Amino acid sequence: MTTTALLDPRKATDGAREKPQILSVRTAARSRLFHIESVQLKFSNGNRREFERIAAGPRPGTALVVAMPDPETVLLVREYAVGLDRFELSLPMGRIEPGESALAAANRELMEETGFRAASLRPLYTLTLAPGIFGYQAEIILATDLTPCVLDGGDEPEPLELVYWPISRLDQIACMGEVSEARTLSALFLARSILGS
Repeated sequence: MTTTALLDPRKATDGAREKPQILSVRTAARSRLFHIESVQLKFSNGNRREFERIAAGPRPGTALVVAMPDPETVLLVREYAVGLDRFELSLPMGRIEPGESALAAANRELMEETGFRAASLRPLYTLTLAPGIFGYQAEIILATDLTPCVLDGGDEPEPLELVYWPISRLDQIACMGEVSEARTLSALFLARSILGS
């Protein structure tokens, strides 16, 4: 029988726990987008386990853009989501290319997907997605002072529908059935709390 120590949430942790030792890492599978690794670990109590993880690339993750053409509105895009075989509303987003900063990626994706560029870009938060198996990070970027600027050459197979969503109706967005993407929902609500709306 194993027991789990209960932590008092009022006490800060000092991070003194010992991380498991990585004994070996090998490629289990690879595709155009994913690199799955098998990782042999040895824990501080002597237990050894094999875990699989989807490894991060040279610059892990995605830039998610909370683009605000004015203080009351956020820009969303409606695009086809092949994983669910339906159209979804989401924030403009895209992969951070090797050698590219998160801010540069955010502005590039904004221009490609919405036809706007931002004069002001501010990092808000870094999200992870299933960190137990996925070496992925999503950088949430606030984009303001928008001006029209179309950047051709993106990876979108068709033009995306642009939706101007009022911040005052943000609570309704998860209930309407068109937004199920966790990164978009998290980014919108985090941005709202940071902006004090």
